Amino acid sequence: MPMEKKFDAHEAEARITDRWLSADAFKAGANAKRDDTYCVMIPPPNVTGVLHMGHAFNNTLQDILVRWHRMRGFDTLWQPGTDHAGIATQMVVERKLAENGEPKRTELGREKFLEKVWEWKGESGGQIINQLKRLGASCDWAREAFTMSGAPGAPADAQGNFHDAVIKVFVEMYNKGLIYRGKRLVNWDPHFETAISDLEVENVEVDGHMWHFKYPLAGGATYTYEEKDEDGNVILSEERNYISIATTRPETMLGDGAVAVNPRDERYAPIIGKLCEIPVGPKESRRLIPIITDDYPDMEFGSGAVKITGAHDFNDYMVAKRGGIPMYSLMDTKGAMRADGKPYVEEAATAQAIANGEQEFDESMIAAMNLVPDAYRGLDRFEAREKVIADITAEGLAVMHDVTRKVKNDDGEKVDVTETVPMVENKKIMQPFGDRSKVVIEPMLTDQWFVETDKIVKPALDAVKDGTVKILPESGEKTYYHWLENIEPWCISRQLWWGHQIPVWYYPGQNDWFSVCAATEEEAIAKAMAQNVDGTEFRIVADVLEATAVLEEQLKLLDTRDEGTIRTFEGPMQLPMFRDPDVLDTWFSSGLWPIGTLGWPEETDELAKYFPTSDLITGQDILFFWVARMMMMQLAVVGDIPFDTIYLHGLVRDAKGKKMSKSTGNVIDPLDIIDEYGADALRFTNAAMASLGGALKLDTQRIAGYRNFGTKLWNACRFAEMNGAFGADRAHTGPISDPYPTHITQSVNKWIIGETATALADVNAALDTYRFNDAADTLYKFVWGKVCDWYVELSKPLLMDGSDAEKLETQQVMNWVLNQCLILMHPIMPFITEELWALDGNTSLLVHQDWPEYGADLIDAQADSEMSWVIQIIENIRSTRAQMNVPAGLYVPLIQTEADDAAKAAWAGNEALIKRLARVDSLTVGAAPKGSMMVGTKGATFALPLADIIDVDAEKARITKSLGKVEKEAGGLRGRLGNPKFAENATAEVVEEAKANLALRTEEIAQLSAALAQLNEI
Repeated sequence: MPMEKKFDAHEAEARITDRWLSADAFKAGANAKRDDTYCVMIPPPNVTGVLHMGHAFNNTLQDILVRWHRMRGFDTLWQPGTDHAGIATQMVVERKLAENGEPKRTELGREKFLEKVWEWKGESGGQIINQLKRLGASCDWAREAFTMSGAPGAPADAQGNFHDAVIKVFVEMYNKGLIYRGKRLVNWDPHFETAISDLEVENVEVDGHMWHFKYPLAGGATYTYEEKDEDGNVILSEERNYISIATTRPETMLGDGAVAVNPRDERYAPIIGKLCEIPVGPKESRRLIPIITDDYPDMEFGSGAVKITGAHDFNDYMVAKRGGIPMYSLMDTKGAMRADGKPYVEEAATAQAIANGEQEFDESMIAAMNLVPDAYRGLDRFEAREKVIADITAEGLAVMHDVTRKVKNDDGEKVDVTETVPMVENKKIMQPFGDRSKVVIEPMLTDQWFVETDKIVKPALDAVKDGTVKILPESGEKTYYHWLENIEPWCISRQLWWGHQIPVWYYPGQNDWFSVCAATEEEAIAKAMAQNVDGTEFRIVADVLEATAVLEEQLKLLDTRDEGTIRTFEGPMQLPMFRDPDVLDTWFSSGLWPIGTLGWPEETDELAKYFPTSDLITGQDILFFWVARMMMMQLAVVGDIPFDTIYLHGLVRDAKGKKMSKSTGNVIDPLDIIDEYGADALRFTNAAMASLGGALKLDTQRIAGYRNFGTKLWNACRFAEMNGAFGADRAHTGPISDPYPTHITQSVNKWIIGETATALADVNAALDTYRFNDAADTLYKFVWGKVCDWYVELSKPLLMDGSDAEKLETQQVMNWVLNQCLILMHPIMPFITEELWALDGNTSLLVHQDWPEYGADLIDAQADSEMSWVIQIIENIRSTRAQMNVPAGLYVPLIQTEADDAAKAAWAGNEALIKRLARVDSLTVGAAPKGSMMVGTKGATFALPLADIIDVDAEKARITKSLGKVEKEAGGLRGRLGNPKFAENATAEVVEEAKANLALRTEEIAQLSAALAQLNEI
C-alpha cells in the first residue's frame, strides 16, 4: 500500500506511543550494548500540575539526550516521577471538598483529610505523566516515583518507599546536629497559615504609600537638625524635638525595637544613644526605644532614619540581630493583630524595662509578649494600619508639609492655594504575594525546623570549583557560588497536613516539653522510656492540646496528702506524647530525589549501577532551591555527587520575549500546540531555540515551519517510494549488507554519502556539548537542504534516465540516506521518524536502532568538490533569473566566457543535471554579447544573454523602485538606532531586532544595487 499523502500526527502519535510502551522500549537498560551507563533524573513536576511550556521545553532536551544515548548502546535510565507538592495539593483537595459540599479540612481532622488526598491522587494525580507521554518522553514509566510513596495512608499496592528515605535522613541529620528547631524570620502566608519558600513568593509592583511620622524625643529633648548641600553649606537648620521616620507599613510600628541611623549621617549625630517615643498607643504607656547606628540605613532615602521591627522585616531582622534589639511579634497566623497575652499596659511596662536595660530577656520571653495596644487587638493588619495612621495624625504626630494646588475662586478663576497636609508619598512599591494564595505575604518570626547548611555546604562548593560537577552555561557557576557562599539556615518545616510529618515527638518534663527524634512511633516511645524512671508509660495523643488535657487528668490522680509534699500514683504514670504537627518542605524531600528514586537506603542494583547520575537539565530559577540542595544533601548523606553535569535554561517566553502569564493573555499551551502541529514540530522548535544561555522565544510561526520540515521529509520518502527507493516493496533493489553503501560510481551518490557523514559528526559534536540548537540547525540544513532539495532533484536523471546499474545504485543510496535521516532525527522528532522507519519495511523499532559510527572516511573529496560546484552554478543561475524576472519555465541559452579544467570537468559530468535544474537549453563558448548578465562560480564565468528576453527598461524601473523602498526602510532603522532615547527606553530585544532588520535591509540594498548596475551596462 502506498504511503499516505501526509503524516497524520494526531492518529499516529497515540498509536506509536502504545507500541513503544507495549514493547517496554524505554525500560532501563533497553538496547544496552556497552557497560557505560547514562542516567537522567526528571525534575519531578507537581502531582497537581498540568503540562506547560517550561515542562515541554525541559523534557524535550532530556529526551533528546536519553534517546541519543540509548541508540548509542548506553545502559540508559530516565527516571520519572512526581512531587507531592504540599501546598498545591492541599489547596486542590480543599477546593474539591468545598465544591462537593463535603466537610472542611479542619472538620474532617488530619487522618480523614489525608485519606481524601490519597483518594484524589489515585483519581487525578497522573494527569501530567500522561501529558509527558504525549510529548514523547521516553522515561522508564514502570519506575514512576512519588515523593510521598510509602508514607502512612499510601495505597498498599503502590510501589516505592520514598518516605522512609526522607525520614531516615532527617533522623540522621538531627542526630548529627545538622537539623534544629529555632525561631527565625520566614515568609508567612496568612491564607494557608504556613511558612513558604522564596520561590513561592511573587514580588509585584503595586501602588503604595510612604507615611512620614514623628517619633518624639524622650523627656522633651531637642537638637539642631541641619541639612547641607554638596559643598557643605547649611541649607536648612531648625530645632527639633523628634526624629522623622518614613514607613510603608505603619501597623508594624507597634513592634519597633529601635530607630537606626547611619553612623556617617551628621544630621542625627547629636541624638545617637538617646531614646524616642513610638507615637501610637495609650499615651501613658507609650514605649521609649533607643536611637542606634547601623550601616543599613540609606542616608539619601526618606529621612535617613529607619524604624527597626525585627519580627516583621527581613532587613530589620538582621539589624536587630546585630544590635541585640528585641523582636516583638505583632500578628497571629492569619495576619490579624495578636489578641493573646497580658494587657497592653503590663506588656509595655516590661518592654520599657528591657529598653532601659533594667531587665534581662530571652527569645521565649519576647515571643510571648504582645505589644499590640488593646484598641488594635484582633484587627486585620490592614484595618490596624488605617487606625494607626488616623490616631497618629489626630494627635499631630504626622510630619506635615505644604502642598499647592489650583482651585476656582468665586469669580471662576483658577488660583493657587497652599495647604499644610500630612506628608504621604504615593509611590510604587514591591509587594510580596503568595503565588497560590494571592494574599500579601508577611515576614513573621516563628518557630521552624532548619538545616544548619553552613555545616554541609563546603563539599557542594568544592565539587563545582574543582570541576567534578560542571554547570552550563558557565555563568551559572557565579550564581551558584553566590548562593552557597552566603548561605542562610534552610527552613524545612511547613504548617501543613499533606507531607512528610516531622519525626519528632514531645512529652512533658518538669518545666517544659521534652523531645525525642525517631523514625517511628515505637522508637520514639523507647527513647522516651530510656530517658525516664522505671514505671513511666507513654500515651500517644493527637496534639499539644490533647496532651495538655491528658496531663491535667494525670495530675488530678495525684494523692496530695500533707498539702502536696508527698505525691504518689495508684498505678504507673502515663505521660502524653504527641508528634510535631509540621511537615517537611517539599524541597527537602525532592533534595533526595536522585538516591530516593533508586531505592536508597536499600543497597539496590539500580543504586549501584546508575548513581551518581549523569546529566541534570533544569531551569536556572531553581538552581539554589533544588539543584544546590541536592548537591548538599547527596554529599552529606551518601558522600557522593548526585550528577556530573548541570544544564540550566531560562524561562520560555513568547515571540516578543515577554514572560507568559494569564493576565497578559500570552500563555501558549503545549497541548494545544501538539493538537494543531504535532509533538515533533514542538520538540524541534524547542531544540532549535535551545542555545546555551540564550533567550527562549517561542513563536507559533516557527512551530508551523518545523511541521513543514516534517512534511518535507515525508514527501521525500514518498518520492523515493514512487521510484523504488523506499517502502516495504523495495526488496527487489537488493539489500545493503554494509553499514553504508560501497563501490559507488556516481558523483552525486558519493557526495550525499559524504554529506551524511559530515552531518553525523556535526550532530554528535553538538549533542556532546549540549548545543541542541546546533544539532537542530545541522539536521534542518542537511535533511531539508541537502537531501530533500538537492539530492532528490539531482537523483532524478539517474532514477528516470540512468542505466539499470545507475538506477539500482541510486535507489540503494537514497534508501540508506533516508534511513540515516530517520536515525539522526529520531532523538528530536521521534514520532514521524518511527512511522517512516516502519513504512520502509523495518520490523524493529527505530528507538532501538544503533546510532551510526561511520566517520570522515566516507567523504569523497573529488565528488564533494564537483557537486558543490554544480549546486553553486545552478543556484547562481536561478538567482540571476529570479532577480531579472526571467519567466520560471523558460529555457535560456548560456555562454561560457571562461572556465578552468575542474569547472569544465564538473560541467561535462553533470551537464544534463545543470541544464534541467537551471532551465538552460544550450551552452556555447565565447564572449558575452551586449545585454548579458554575468554569472560567476568557482573557476568559471558565464553569461546569460537577456536583452531579447526581458524588458530592460521595465526591470530597471522595478528594481529602482524596490531599491528606493528598501533604502527608506533602512534609513528609518538607522534613525531609530542612532537616537539616544531609543537606546535608553527600548528593551534589549527590541534594539537587537532593529539591528537585525537593518542588516537584512543593507544586504538587500547591496543585491539590488548590483543588479541595477548590471542592467545599466546592457
